[in-house]
Amino acid sequence: MRVTVISPEGSIFDGEAESLQAPAYDGQVGILPHHAPFMTLLGEGTLLVRVGGGERSFAVRGGFLQVVGNVVRVVAEHSKEVVHAS
Repeated sequence: MRVTVISPEGSIFDGEAESLQAPAYDGQVGILPHHAPFMTLLGEGTLLVRVGGGERSFAVRGGFLQVVGNVVRVVAEHSKEVVHAS
């Protein structure tokens, strides 16, 4: 599925993903490919995007998540990629 993460500063992720976990305003949501149409407000927490056997993490707060077709759009009021030390 195609995932786009957008913040006021611009697009911070745009690519294919295997799954996504997001902090909705009322709890965690998980999205897999071919998910039914869906829309929710974002809360505050970690957005986790699984890509090619790895993960990308983003700290997000506010905004919304939309699933249409096989496309997920995350529009966050505040967002920053979390870089994990290896």
